Amino acid sequence: MPRTRPRGGQRMWSCTPGEAGQPVSHFGCPCHSPALLAASRRLGRTLSRRGFVAALGTSAAALALPGRTLAQEPPAAGTRPILLTNFRLFDGSSPQLRDGLHLLVEGERIAGLATGEATAPEGAQLLDCQGRTLMPGLIDAHWHAVLAAASMATLMTASPAYLHLAAAAEAERTLMRGFTTIRDLGGPSFALKQAIDEGLVKGPRIYPSGAMITATGGHGDLRQLTDIPRSPDRGLSTIEQMGGAAIVDSPADVRMRAREQLLQGASQIKLVASGGVSSPRSPIDLSTMTLAELRGGTEVATDWNTYATVHAYTPHTMRRAIAAGAHCIEHGHLMDAVTAKLMADNGVWLSIQPFLSAEDTVPLQGPSLVAMRQVLSGTERAYELAIEHGLKTAFGSDLLFSAEMATRQGVMLTHLTRWYGNADILRMATSANGELLALSGPRNPYPGKLGAVEPGAWADLLLVDGDPLADLAPLARPETGLMVIMKGGVIHKNTLEG
Repeated sequence: MPRTRPRGGQRMWSCTPGEAGQPVSHFGCPCHSPALLAASRRLGRTLSRRGFVAALGTSAAALALPGRTLAQEPPAAGTRPILLTNFRLFDGSSPQLRDGLHLLVEGERIAGLATGEATAPEGAQLLDCQGRTLMPGLIDAHWHAVLAAASMATLMTASPAYLHLAAAAEAERTLMRGFTTIRDLGGPSFALKQAIDEGLVKGPRIYPSGAMITATGGHGDLRQLTDIPRSPDRGLSTIEQMGGAAIVDSPADVRMRAREQLLQGASQIKLVASGGVSSPRSPIDLSTMTLAELRGGTEVATDWNTYATVHAYTPHTMRRAIAAGAHCIEHGHLMDAVTAKLMADNGVWLSIQPFLSAEDTVPLQGPSLVAMRQVLSGTERAYELAIEHGLKTAFGSDLLFSAEMATRQGVMLTHLTRWYGNADILRMATSANGELLALSGPRNPYPGKLGAVEPGAWADLLLVDGDPLADLAPLARPETGLMVIMKGGVIHKNTLEG
């Protein structure tokens, strides 16, 4: 029978346990109705009084609709096992395809992978892959789920409701490009992640950073000049109100803002230590956070048993981030050999993007164009140093401010053929990126193996029309190149005949 128990000053629904050693029957128990469970989760996540009232109203309205749960689409995983046969396998790490296997998906996970004759469980869905290549879902380690498809003007002027609706539409397009997981490196993606996880909208798994934490004048400080000087009576700027950035100017500020992101569900912290490209008043050569400020952020992340990643381009700023305890550097296009060796010696990840030409960015002008030219000129050497020093290197696309540009996610992956073989590229965008995401430890929102095809791993799978170890082109044209897209045991696309 249901009862309530206190939680943080609220009263939450739970079940009365049975007697010791006796099974509990939940037949007819309202505690286990999907709507009530979803409502309980929503109330438990809400921390402010105003948020509590809003969540209560939303949940009550949903409960009042007969026969409707809060998550209807996509269908819940686990309703039917899925048996996949007749495929060639890239498992996320092997340099060669494997043949003669069959794979069983039960619920959200891969239940079995074996050779020999396949026996389907009763009621299983059978999927004959017709000789195509089965591989793990792709992972983009540097994506901005809310910022990717909207122009800068739209982000600064549109209603937050519109921005989140547009982000939901882009999330589904991201999934349909074969990216079943993304690491969000700055933006208000918490609500989008929750909606995806609850099945309200379709999209990839999201590892959110929340607001990027930047100093005054740093990359991410996109305030209008009319918002300067800052004063307590003027409140937060637009970019801060929408959760895109948190502007700080002391180690104490950094700690507070980092804790706020983790409180909201961040899986890792994003610190901005230098200028950038899309922030025209913050030149790329700047070092915008002190060592003490960076340490404030990395220490908070460590206290929360996760990690901090740092936006940095120049050798000086990268070395400062390493000294502060960063586990990962974002970008690093201007690094030198000394910095690359320091990263290798400290086991620091390099999350770099293969920007090759102006086709990889939205049209730029002024200081942003100058900064992008610096990035383009440094990309070649940065990858060469990463390979020379054996750096742990992640793939990310960092495509911003254009729905058209966002479609180039798979194209960006093919750029890596300039430096790597296809097997290494696929490994980078699957199992290696999965290792980076796992650094979030207990803050990992999806505990389990990502980027691999093996028993117990998440059932995030792509069926490729071709052999990606020989040709990555099908991943650059996912509309025709991807026959099946599965995330968490749910098939979101299937164009196989029969």
